[in-house]
Amino acid sequence: MSVEGSRVTDRHFRYIEERTTPEDAFLRDLRESAVREGIPAISIGPAQGAFLQILLQLRGARDVVEVGTLAGYSAIWMARALPAGGKVRTIEFNPRHAAFASRWAARSDVADRVEVHVGRGIDVLRTFADASADAAFLDADKASYPLYLEESLRVLRPHGLVMVDNAFAFGQLFDERPTDREAPAVQAFNEVMARESRVLSVIVPLGDGVWVGVKRD
Repeated sequence: MSVEGSRVTDRHFRYIEERTTPEDAFLRDLRESAVREGIPAISIGPAQGAFLQILLQLRGARDVVEVGTLAGYSAIWMARALPAGGKVRTIEFNPRHAAFASRWAARSDVADRVEVHVGRGIDVLRTFADASADAAFLDADKASYPLYLEESLRVLRPHGLVMVDNAFAFGQLFDERPTDREAPAVQAFNEVMARESRVLSVIVPLGDGVWVGVKRD
């Protein structure tokens, strides 16, 4: 089947962003405040946030694990998709970023659904019980993605969602000599994910590319 007429360009991405449910004033203020406090502006975009919410609602998720809190932007997007009593357990290595995320989560409409854990992603993940989550979102240091994936599959219940950001390696996926230091790790992880028989998965061309998978029985 020819795909010549289906090439995704920057114009397509702009078109998607302009027509997706936008972030609200609270999330916009969070993002702008994070920039003022020197937190890197590398969080997901509103289109990805809406996409994660849709996936979580379709899954009927109650318990979500996130590796890579940063400012708490994605955690709040996801928490808003959960029912009363639901929880996003989000892990952040940088104590300053974690403190910022905790403050903003406490001010949000989902304060009771966001739980910030401080520490190395792999160390904190290992403290979570088997089959205790319905979804996992990975958006932290790319070299550790294979380790995060392994622990996430342990933590996930059957048919749990696996969502991984930056599958397009910051726009340098096909570069032979990428300038981003984490791009090679993404390229390597994509091959790991493609061979992972425990997950039915696909890369969704949204933002910087998002892996979406479902844990098999």
